[in-house]
Amino acid sequence: MRTGTVYTETVIHLAAEAFAKDVPFQTAIVTLDGGGRLTGRIVGERVAINDRVAEVDERDGVVFFRKS
Repeated sequence: MRTGTVYTETVIHLAAEAFAKDVPFQTAIVTLDGGGRLTGRIVGERVAINDRVAEVDERDGVVFFRKS
């Protein structure tokens, strides 16, 4: 699984109908250790800029990260 550092993050309070049941939820842009950046959802404890995260799941093309 991929690991990286949080580049930026935000909490979504109002989402499209497909994701409305999930609000509020946190998303982050993660700078991957192997290079590049990836946008994903955060599960578990909220993260802040420069926190380390690890990929824990991918569903329907959405990557999920957890603070590591």
